[in-house]
Amino acid sequence: MNDRSDSSPHEAVTPDALLHTGSGGEVSAEDIVLASGRDVTPENLAWAERKLAAEGPAALDKLLP
Repeated sequence: MNDRSDSSPHEAVTPDALLHTGSGGEVSAEDIVLASGRDVTPENLAWAERKLAAEGPAALDKLLP
């Protein structure tokens, strides 16, 4: 049995500021690739650069839940 009576129930909760992303900062092609779940390869980076050029930073928001 796991006795965690000395731990707060919110101890492992991640703060909201760390959970939310946004395109408020600079978005890179690598960010797009990683958000899409793809491996970072030259081909995928080229795809992400095209997507970023076409959609702007909103491209990242469209990939994230």
